[in-house]
Amino acid sequence: MPTILALHYWAGAGHEYNALLPLLPAGARLLAPDLPGYGQQPVPAGFDFSVASYANWVAAYVAEQQLDDYYLVGHSMSGKFTLALAARRPLGLRGLLLLSPSPPTPEPISPNDRQASREAWGKRDEAEKTFEKITNRPLPLGVQEQVVADNLRTDRAAWGAWLDLGSKEDISALMPSLAVPCSLLVGADDRAIPAKAQEQQTRPLLPAGSAFAQVPSAGHLLPYEAPSEVATALQALLAQ
Repeated sequence: MPTILALHYWAGAGHEYNALLPLLPAGARLLAPDLPGYGQQPVPAGFDFSVASYANWVAAYVAEQQLDDYYLVGHSMSGKFTLALAARRPLGLRGLLLLSPSPPTPEPISPNDRQASREAWGKRDEAEKTFEKITNRPLPLGVQEQVVADNLRTDRAAWGAWLDLGSKEDISALMPSLAVPCSLLVGADDRAIPAKAQEQQTRPLLPAGSAFAQVPSAGHLLPYEAPSEVATALQALLAQ
């Protein structure tokens, strides 16, 4: 079975995929590292937080792990990173699953929301409000505590750089280079990046025939809210 390399959302960490592991096909290997500036991953010296730099970091991680047969999963912020990497047509990449991704075009965030997010760094009450905004299905208290803790652990430079740089980057010119099967899964009740925005900004730039589905009643944090649906979408991609 191939390896699944799953990357997390902004202000999150790799352990968001823990609930997915027991749902994978027998023998499948799941890798879910923290990205630079998030979770327990330090920021490398000279790192500029651009989409290309994160794609470079992931490529280096792939080489370090000696992956030659793998699938990428990109959630929210890291959806843009995985698209940028996939456009390079790396050897061994077999497919790409996008979970409520940041679109290839600039993310639809209003100036007021962007400023409010800048000012929310390091504030527990704001982290709790964010949890309420980006989730829709009921989740255990322990999941809420994990999401809030990851939010508060995020490096300040990484936090601001995504809001001011990465989320605004336009990598749509790279999308014609995608040459692997792609699948797009979004929450029907996602208030962070609404399904309509994905229909307009992401889906048209994926290869023809890419799978697209909405998860009823789910918000933005699909690996937490809908691990079974994520596993089903992943198994369909593996079957291709």
